[in-house]
Amino acid sequence: MTARSAEASAPRHTWRGSLRLRFTLVFGVMFFVATAAVLAVTALLVDSSMRYSLEVAFPDGYNLEPGQSADVQNYLIERRSAYLVIRQRIFESVQLNLIFKGGLAVVVVGALATTAGWLVAGRLVRPLSVISSTAERIAGRTLHRRIDLQAPAGEVKSLADSFDSMLDRLDEAFAGQSRFISNAAHELKTPIAVNRTLVEVAMNRADAPPEVRQLGENLLAVSARHERLIDALLTLARAENSLSELASVDLAELAESVLDSAAAEAERRGVTVEDRVEPAVVTGDPVLLEQVVRNLVDNAVRYNGPGGEVTVWVSVGRQGAEVVVGNTGPVISPHEVPVLFAPFRRLTDRVGSARGSGLGLSIVRAVARAHGGEATAQPRPGGGLTVRVLLPLAGPGPGRGTRPPGGVR
Repeated sequence: MTARSAEASAPRHTWRGSLRLRFTLVFGVMFFVATAAVLAVTALLVDSSMRYSLEVAFPDGYNLEPGQSADVQNYLIERRSAYLVIRQRIFESVQLNLIFKGGLAVVVVGALATTAGWLVAGRLVRPLSVISSTAERIAGRTLHRRIDLQAPAGEVKSLADSFDSMLDRLDEAFAGQSRFISNAAHELKTPIAVNRTLVEVAMNRADAPPEVRQLGENLLAVSARHERLIDALLTLARAENSLSELASVDLAELAESVLDSAAAEAERRGVTVEDRVEPAVVTGDPVLLEQVVRNLVDNAVRYNGPGGEVTVWVSVGRQGAEVVVGNTGPVISPHEVPVLFAPFRRLTDRVGSARGSGLGLSIVRAVARAHGGEATAQPRPGGGLTVRVLLPLAGPGPGRGTRPPGGVR
């Protein structure tokens, strides 16, 4: 199980994708639409009621009759006009007052309702946040943790229980896989060891002819290659599962140890090794991290030519601890680089024989990703390859220059 982006104690959300924010917006929009509709209906009802009430209070039913004097008719006309003006002013005043104060009430109550919706939405999505946080911690560290959500029966509780059941099955599957790998390693290595012993006994007999000795050397070489292949497969399988043995590891110390063990092979091939290592402490599996550095250095020395060069840099950059290994050698096209990281895929011009298993860089990338990092490669101008492994630091990294740079080996 590949563990990327571990160290997540709380779920990471963006405002655009926040379920709580979307719930709050929905609540707020629905409230404002509903209150606006209520205000509009209220305004229509008040309009109808006010018109009727004003007509009763200020009637305009003053009829002019032919027998009335001019003064009376003028009085009635003025009285009707005054009533119409009063009715219109009262009607407009009530309308403006209703719209202004009603709209202000809608805004104030809407803001309070939106705030309450934000709080309620937070309470509603809190169980989902617990599920997401626990899932990220499980993905980053181990399958042994469970959500075990303490909540009333419902959709969210059912989701959490289903997730726990899935984790139970996954945990059993990975445990079975680990047992299978261990048993397979034992079953595969035992007959190879027996064959090697029988071949060595046959070769060391006093009456063994030269042909038998030559055949024995070839069989021993094949057996050794099979053992390396089994070890590489086991390492790859272990890297792709969750890490169980974590410790603080200084990549500089690993590089120094690997370079010391590779010095004899580099000298035999006429390859110059130049190193520059600085303290870079990470948290991870020491055995797997050593395998990363060893594979990079061994590949750089093996796939090189007489008089070639190998550079090994270990440092702390802005993005974390870096291990950069480069070598000279055959020209590699950029489109051929992804093939190097595929299991059992090798470039013919880089191998030339069946010396390797084709799992070296696959293991490097699998281990890097299991530790939350990444491995990339880039062809070098004029031939060769530069492989860069980036790993997250264990904490505040040591300053540069605390260890004197290495030299030419």
